[in-house]
Amino acid sequence: MPSNYRNFRHSVLWLLLFLEAVFIVATYFLYSDGSASNISYPDFQDVNHMVIFGFGFFLAFLKRYGFSSMGFNLLIIALGVQCSMLAEGLLDFLRKRPEEGGLTRISQAVVSMTAVVISTGAVLGKANPVQLILMTVVEIIVFHLSRWINSLFLLVPPNISMMHVHLFGAYFGLAVSSRFSEPLPRCEKKASTPKSDLRSMLGTLFLWVFWPSFNSLLFVEERSKAIYNTYFALAASAVTAFVLSILTTTDGKLKMTHIRSAVIAGGVTVGYTAHGIKYPWIAMILGLLASVTTILGSYCLKICLNPALRIHDSSGVHFTFGLPGILGVLAQVVLAVI
Repeated sequence: MPSNYRNFRHSVLWLLLFLEAVFIVATYFLYSDGSASNISYPDFQDVNHMVIFGFGFFLAFLKRYGFSSMGFNLLIIALGVQCSMLAEGLLDFLRKRPEEGGLTRISQAVVSMTAVVISTGAVLGKANPVQLILMTVVEIIVFHLSRWINSLFLLVPPNISMMHVHLFGAYFGLAVSSRFSEPLPRCEKKASTPKSDLRSMLGTLFLWVFWPSFNSLLFVEERSKAIYNTYFALAASAVTAFVLSILTTTDGKLKMTHIRSAVIAGGVTVGYTAHGIKYPWIAMILGLLASVTTILGSYCLKICLNPALRIHDSSGVHFTFGLPGILGVLAQVVLAVI
């Protein structure tokens, strides 16, 4: 964090108070009460744990930015959930859609915040708190506008358009990261320690365990099928990650970066199609391809694409969420045609 932002009284304090006042006033006019919902509290809590604990620890691999990844992650989610509910409520008011249940609204807001948390990983160690807060507000608004365009002009179902969070968050974060200067190759900001890697692996375990709930949260009739297929895809991607990590390292040992990124790639890929896959072997193939894409893509991006496009990705969100997200979109198109 830059030294001129250590005193939060002159920057963060007034920005937070202003945003919270706007959220309170806007909520008074847009929302009435928390009516009944088809989403249960345990389902919501699984996703809430995943976003707060999972992503908070997942991005805690830089030794100098452990608090930035976990502490500011909570701040960003608390602000972003309120902003997301207001943006969605304003669009529903303009389109004259009926008001949804309270737990459904907040569940959609938490899922939407996944895009912001992923984008935060691309600028981790380069953005200060004020920039992170402003990025949260802008990204949430743009994300809901993109969902509105998808549903209005492309006729994409709301549940499917919500699964664009991985793809949107990865490339929005890369676009924001391109506006910052790239750290030096041997800069201490990019270094990690065994303890920080262990924290990151703990976050990966949280994400792996709760990802079936994430993919099935917004599906009512196909919820059990989405959980079933997501788990098979995650299992196949985890096994493939360990195999490829051993094959691609020079000393034949496991590499923490490969395991951390590739074991959850299957969950990202089947997010679009988990509710519609009829046979689990299709989900397993998608999980295997997602893990291969993540590990091999990390080598290709670092050697070929990133230097050419001047992309500096702090947490590897491009090959962890971006490439598996593209693979998931292609899988959705192919399965729809078939």
